[in-house]
Amino acid sequence: MKTLDGKPRPGYFGEFGGRYVAEVLLPPLVELEKAIEQIMPTPEFQDRYADLLTNYCGRETPVFYCDILSEQLGFDLYLKREDLLHTGAHKINNAIGQALLAKMMGKKNIIAETGAGQHGVATATAAAKFGLGCTIFMGAKDVERQAPNVQRMKLLGATVVPVTYGTGTLKAAINQALRFWITCQEDTLYVFGTAAGPHPFPTLVRDLQKVIGTEARRQMVERTGSLPDIVVAAVGGGSNAIGMLYPFIEDKEVKLVGVEAGGTGEPGCMTSASLNLGRPGVVHGELTMLLQDENGQIDDSGSISAGLDYPGVGPEHAYLHSIGRVNYEVAYDDQAIDAFQRLTRFEGIIPALESSHALAWVFNHVDEIPAGSKVLVNLSGRGDKDLNHAMKYINLK
Repeated sequence: MKTLDGKPRPGYFGEFGGRYVAEVLLPPLVELEKAIEQIMPTPEFQDRYADLLTNYCGRETPVFYCDILSEQLGFDLYLKREDLLHTGAHKINNAIGQALLAKMMGKKNIIAETGAGQHGVATATAAAKFGLGCTIFMGAKDVERQAPNVQRMKLLGATVVPVTYGTGTLKAAINQALRFWITCQEDTLYVFGTAAGPHPFPTLVRDLQKVIGTEARRQMVERTGSLPDIVVAAVGGGSNAIGMLYPFIEDKEVKLVGVEAGGTGEPGCMTSASLNLGRPGVVHGELTMLLQDENGQIDDSGSISAGLDYPGVGPEHAYLHSIGRVNYEVAYDDQAIDAFQRLTRFEGIIPALESSHALAWVFNHVDEIPAGSKVLVNLSGRGDKDLNHAMKYINLK
């Protein structure tokens, strides 16, 4: 989207994005935008952030070749192992960067929303590292199905606030966090967890997460001599996916696939496939693709994966969908559970249920992927957080 003088409009990706918030939320968003422009480019920030990524978070993460599954599939399957990072997921890339920014802005506290709990754990970890107060908002339904992560957040010193209204999932947690930020913006920064929300969050989160794809792109060339043929990532709000896919966007020969959560797939049941089933609408301060009813009210979402259980998606994904650069597909609950078990049994890696959706797409499209292809999947997190929930759907013999 452009201004009247023909220049790009800040905060927009095509027609999507923007800053649709109450006037009382404009000051902290403008303050954050200025901090991004003035603090993040400095050597003080960049050197400290790079050191933390390497020596605290554990970057760079490897690209792993799945030899057993590759033989079964008839093409080469590689995993970008974000599950090996400190705290167990890609979320730390973003949380440690935003917490460092908060510290350099002189903030005393940080807040965050969380669905699967990985962003909550990462934010609580960063708060402990920098001596910041921390409050995490989490839907009551997610508190129950992600109990191990709730325990970790509390152990790290964070206050976890269960959000009981609405669906009790990620949407409600974001709503409550934004409301809370209004009351404490002078000494508090909202560490937004996904590449969504009002400007400048989608760009900020993307720029902190693109290290995933930047590393993977170089690693694949060094290891195999060329770029992958297909790159796949799961999409909820979209942080792991935009971090993985963004560095490949200009590589037109590489097929990019984002995988949304389709829920049970049964007629009339809830889904989280906003790009496939939604239409443009405003949620959480952004114009994006959104699940809505016939009256324009936001539909409830549904997925076995707490981190993908969201009725919208980041605006850059909506834009990439609109121009056809990324193919956004759907995987269902049972397919994700099958992929969860298959990677565990054949490669000894227990994936998060979010990542399992990306793997499920690969396993379900074997006949469409040419033999000998190189397929790279972002394994965005580890699955220990999901074990209690996933085992309800798995019969061990």
